[in-house]
Amino acid sequence: MNSERTRFYRDKLNGKLMGVCAGIADYTGIDTVWVRLATIMLLFTLGPILLGAYFAIGFLASKKPQHLYVDRQEQRFWQGVRQSPARTAREVRASFRDIDRRLADVESFYVSNNPRLSAEIDRLR
Repeated sequence: MNSERTRFYRDKLNGKLMGVCAGIADYTGIDTVWVRLATIMLLFTLGPILLGAYFAIGFLASKKPQHLYVDRQEQRFWQGVRQSPARTAREVRASFRDIDRRLADVESFYVSNNPRLSAEIDRLR
């Protein structure tokens, strides 16, 4: 998982202060509002530690590239890869199996002896 799509980035475009909460939300797939609320709640219990970690991440993390995702569907796919690579691989395999099954159905329909299709082709000649 060394793809640039599986790395953590701070999201300055959707961020409020430094883009750390928006980056965490993008990385995990959790809504940004919930990440910000959790950060505020943790701020009351872990105050200085959380502030230090927030600013350290803000300065050390790379800014999110604009070309990272083509559309929302690709973004959700890569969030799924980051959350559970094994589950995403199973879903991709299942999609390919479904496509293969449907293609085999189409192939068997056109290759099999289909008198109705043959009659229609003959009428077109």
